[in-house]
Amino acid sequence: MTSKLDQLREITTVVADTGDIEAVARLKPVDCTTNPSIVLKALGTPMFADAIKEAVAWGKKQGGNPEAVSSAVADRLAISVGAALVKLVPGRVSTEVDADLSFDTEASLAKARAIIAAYKDRGIGQDRILIKLASTWEGIRAAEVLQKEGIDCNLTLLFSKAQAIACADAKVFLISPFVGRILDWYKKSTGKDYTAEEDPGVVSVREIYNYYKANDIKTIVMGASFRSAGEIEALAGCDRLTISPNLLDELAKDEGKLERKLSPESRKPDPKVSVDEKTFRWMMNEDAMATEKLAEGIRAFAKDLGTLRTMVQKELQLAAA
Repeated sequence: MTSKLDQLREITTVVADTGDIEAVARLKPVDCTTNPSIVLKALGTPMFADAIKEAVAWGKKQGGNPEAVSSAVADRLAISVGAALVKLVPGRVSTEVDADLSFDTEASLAKARAIIAAYKDRGIGQDRILIKLASTWEGIRAAEVLQKEGIDCNLTLLFSKAQAIACADAKVFLISPFVGRILDWYKKSTGKDYTAEEDPGVVSVREIYNYYKANDIKTIVMGASFRSAGEIEALAGCDRLTISPNLLDELAKDEGKLERKLSPESRKPDPKVSVDEKTFRWMMNEDAMATEKLAEGIRAFAKDLGTLRTMVQKELQLAAA
């Protein structure tokens, strides 16, 4: 029998949500996605010990404010993780703009361009990279500019149709609507358990997928943040799904039949609309779940970014001793 993972690969582009080099080599995804949490975890493994030494040695040669140097070294390490992943996948690697820039369009643009330049210095073209930005109004505006410059973007921390509509208006390359974090919010809010079919995160992604297909929107829908294999199966047929190694392994061991749940041909009418800033902010204000989870996600990524920078500061101090 064919595994559910192999069946999924026939109808959906499978992406690995990890910086685990060994897992990527074993599971052979098309793309990889990273974020500050994933980068921090990857750097804690022996695989990146030499990359840390190289980045710290590079940092020692840089002048200027110690905090700025630590930030630059942290950026260099994120690129090192991404560059290692690029060698293993045929497609793209997503690298995230600093979470603490989520409400600053110009600073996000500068950071995104710096990421692309850093990859170029390592011989990696921008056609292999996706710039990840939080789906704030400011992040979406930055993505709109970058797309016009030929830099493809992955809009993350997306929890609502309002965010998806704004991303479509900006003609971004790809969105990552979250599933599991939406489920987390509703389970906590209602105290209820949900089947995969009624899972609020699954329902949200299905609604966004249908809206895009009904209006011939080219932006790729990549479901993310899964809590179970059942959620993944409920979105089989989505353009892309980014999945953690443990759930990829679970699907690889399951030889049951996988039913396709999403298809462009099964779309239902959903009139196209556009949102300006005022409408976007009001729609987000009216969606407690999306507002809370977006803010929570930015805080969590910013915290892990801070942990990485603190780690770098300690390494630089040890190297200087």
